[in-house]
Amino acid sequence: MSEAIVVALITGGVSLIGTIITVLAVNRQTIAALDKQSAISDEKIQGEINVIKEQITTLSTRVEKHNSIIERTYALEKRMDVAEERQKVANNRIKDLEDDRK
Repeated sequence: MSEAIVVALITGGVSLIGTIITVLAVNRQTIAALDKQSAISDEKIQGEINVIKEQITTLSTRVEKHNSIIERTYALEKRMDVAEERQKVANNRIKDLEDDRK
């Protein structure tokens, strides 16, 4: 083999080794950066999950209060219906007594 070919092969081999080393180093740096970014994202997501859980708890409490009010309103409406019916009966009895007097 000629001396030029040997020099070219050695130069190519050294260049290839240097490129491989550089690519591996950049790859490690990229993976480390992605891991760090992923950890930050995980923290943000966990924080958002905690906020959502708190909001759900608050909404659940509000729904329970609302349902309690609806139940009480329903009970009051039933009592009001009974009171109105009693009022009608009382008015009819008064009218009948007034009619009997005449």
